[in-house]
Amino acid sequence: MQTVTGRWFGAGHSTAPDSAKAGAEAVVAALDGRTPKAVFVFCSTGHDLTALLAAVRAEAGPDAEIVGCTTLGELSSAGGAALGSVAVTALGGDGFTVRTRAAQVGAHSHREAGADVAAAMIGMDRPHTALMLLCDGLTGDPHEIVRGAYSVLGAAVPLVGGFSGDDHGSRRSFQFHDDAVLSGAVVGVALGSDAPLGVGIAHGWHRTEPAMVATRSDGGRIFELDGEPALDVLLRRRGAATAADLFAGDAALLALGLSRRSGEDIRVLHGGDEDDRSIFASAPVPQEAVCWLMDSEYQAMIGGAAQSCAEAVAGLGGAAPLGVFTFDCGGRRGVLGPDGTREETAAIRGVVGEVPFGGFYTMGEIARVRGSSGAHALTLVTLALA
Repeated sequence: MQTVTGRWFGAGHSTAPDSAKAGAEAVVAALDGRTPKAVFVFCSTGHDLTALLAAVRAEAGPDAEIVGCTTLGELSSAGGAALGSVAVTALGGDGFTVRTRAAQVGAHSHREAGADVAAAMIGMDRPHTALMLLCDGLTGDPHEIVRGAYSVLGAAVPLVGGFSGDDHGSRRSFQFHDDAVLSGAVVGVALGSDAPLGVGIAHGWHRTEPAMVATRSDGGRIFELDGEPALDVLLRRRGAATAADLFAGDAALLALGLSRRSGEDIRVLHGGDEDDRSIFASAPVPQEAVCWLMDSEYQAMIGGAAQSCAEAVAGLGGAAPLGVFTFDCGGRRGVLGPDGTREETAAIRGVVGEVPFGGFYTMGEIARVRGSSGAHALTLVTLALA
């Protein structure tokens, strides 16, 4: 077991309605008088983002890397599961190197944007590394961003992160890089550490038999399952009369699982076309892919949160966790509701104890520890730092 002294990880939270005050309160709590190397800001789109970031910079000092994004809710040890607030995590001390880079998706393809920000990792000389990706959740093709980063880094560097959200329904999300408020961007954070890093990925969903084959699909649009119109198959399997009955809100989330070596890779099904009888998935479903409808019970989803954290801590190889980043699906928050998210927060604390943690509810999660695929849904992704 390796011990590195002088390192720290902090979490802060604020519900202040004034944006500058909220940013200042959250970062002051996370820093607790310490000088940061990096500050991570996750907040509601309802804030004045320019004023909020300026207040964070004033407290963090001129040398800190500042990154983050808007959310579908905030999640931290300082504030639990929250909406409309500001959650900040920060780290510093000896043994950390942090480099950041941003790319606009509109100026590149999705794959090129992922490859561009992955260049922040080039030349990193710490023994343990990970690339965090904070991406616009409304630009499409999430898997291509991950594949772009993978094309630069290969299998040696884990990828983690999430897709930014819009909790006010304006259909626009924002990303933060240094003192700039961006939209339509990918922000890469290269983390180098002298002590181990561990990644956890879990969701608590399970297959519903029988399996199906996506016999005709195009990207995220599925036209046929087992040779039949896809919408008709779903209506029959779920006992529904119309597409409107199937897609009735967060509490009725439909999930499709694709088989992977590490388990099922989930796609959220979010709509159907009554005319051509197709259905729409949150990410591409390859033609001829074997897939299953997925179900989950309330306690299994809570258990998935604990499992993700346990996997991340186990990845530290016996070292004690210093802090944990949390990237949780906004769909999970909707299904669990206020009571369930409180239980989920308690489950995380049950694994990490008094160790600070923080992150946000996403429009999709990123975790790649093997292979080039790494965009997820309805999943809690965690990154533990020793």
